[in-house]
Amino acid sequence: MTQTTIIEVKQLPITLAQFLKWAGVAISGSEAKQLIRAGLVFVNEVLCETPGRQLQSGDLIAVQLYQETARFLLKAAIDT
Repeated sequence: MTQTTIIEVKQLPITLAQFLKWAGVAISGSEAKQLIRAGLVFVNEVLCETPGRQLQSGDLIAVQLYQETARFLLKAAIDT
């Protein structure tokens, strides 16, 4: 079973492409868009081919990388 990494961001909503850069899956916006358009990214278990998709807290993002799937749970960071 693949482990899910929780990623906290302060500014929501965030686009799917921005999130992939933030999470370290892609090193650039163009690389993030390539992953998305190649059909390798799922949001809440549904294929997403739209780099501009707005994500919200609680969204589950999965990226198919080589033989593994990287899973991330987006959470809103709470200022203390």
